[in-house]
Amino acid sequence: MTTTSSVDLTIRDISTGAASGSTCAATLLAAPWDIDRVPDSYGPGASMDDPVPADAPRQGEIPREYREASEAELDRRIRAAKAELGERVVVLGHFYQRDEVVQYADYVGDSFQLAKAATAHQEAEAIIFCGVHFMAETADLLSAPEQAVILPNLAAGCSMADMADIDQVEECWEQLMEVYGEGETADSEAGADGLAPIIPVTYMNSSAAIKGFVGRHGGIVCTSSNASAVLQWAFERGRRVLFFPDQHLGRNTAKAMGIPLEQMPMWNPRRPLGGNDEQTLREAQVVLWHGFCSVHKRFTTSQIDQARVEHPGVRVIVHPECPMPVVDAADESGSTDYIRRAIEGATEPTTFAIGTEINLVQRLAAQHPQHTIFCLDPVICPCSTMYRIHPGYLAWVLESLLEGEVINRISVGQDVAEPARLALERMLAVKPAAPGPAAGR
Repeated sequence: MTTTSSVDLTIRDISTGAASGSTCAATLLAAPWDIDRVPDSYGPGASMDDPVPADAPRQGEIPREYREASEAELDRRIRAAKAELGERVVVLGHFYQRDEVVQYADYVGDSFQLAKAATAHQEAEAIIFCGVHFMAETADLLSAPEQAVILPNLAAGCSMADMADIDQVEECWEQLMEVYGEGETADSEAGADGLAPIIPVTYMNSSAAIKGFVGRHGGIVCTSSNASAVLQWAFERGRRVLFFPDQHLGRNTAKAMGIPLEQMPMWNPRRPLGGNDEQTLREAQVVLWHGFCSVHKRFTTSQIDQARVEHPGVRVIVHPECPMPVVDAADESGSTDYIRRAIEGATEPTTFAIGTEINLVQRLAAQHPQHTIFCLDPVICPCSTMYRIHPGYLAWVLESLLEGEVINRISVGQDVAEPARLALERMLAVKPAAPGPAAGR
């Protein structure tokens, strides 16, 4: 970890006047355990205005010794616990995680890279996932049954994943089956082609229950690295795709494949037929769920315009979860790992304007001082839920393991796990045509 890349320190300096700039919430300086007392909030940051489901996991208060410990004491205790546990534990840290936590990770990557890293360590008794809830669920699905997957703070959810709950998806599916059952009978030309009326595709950023639904209904999971190949897989089996929960990844991917925007209606789960008429749904090729990432929704075309004015020749790279006009205005789009590899591969000093989460952007800027790297959004606004993980929680779960106690274990029930693994296995069997833009969050 380098202090120049710490978003925590940047926020602190802005609040004291030691640095210029602005943040999206003064409460970013609050301790996560204070935020945990607010049950209807994802916490300060990009998702702070998103509604939290009533059944979202809650984090109980952690012991006072961890809440009151200094940074130096937490550092000493975390390193000592990791050293004593040795190969019994592996710590995974997501790209969007704060530097104060990432410094302890054995592996840093996107959600799927980290889930795969978990499968490579069969000797570990516990996998501590410093990310968010759906990521820990995926690690549990892919790891050995005897391995415990631990999420340091249960309140570290994902507002995008929460925008598609299993009841809403089941209701959507029932309505779609009623439309397509009436409109596409076996004696019609479309019905004779052997294709299903619609194939469900879920982004990795979804709950295990949603992945299980997809597995039961002949569908598949995707990351942004293989979204195009997965959609092609789906179209080989069905006439249409139901894509959720992120509308923007679905729209950007399908548009790049040549699918017209008018054949990509939005499904609003709060309205009958998702707010569409039956004819629109019958003519659709991709039905997009009304979900989004609040981090990537912050990026705008005006930010790109400003970057080009202030930095002639700037190379603009944005995440494919950004709205379509932003992706169209950028030079490139790709996942967190694509962005990292693009910067690492630049042989000449380059100015990069990046449209993704600020922790990754500042870390890349510190790691590559030969380049000028900045976030398109001038306002410091980290992922609300990633920000719920703090060294205090990490010290707590590690020292609990030393005492023989597993805290905050994430377990997926077998009735959900079996079809969810099937959907993941289908994804693993799909190989992208070639590496390039739109790579997994």
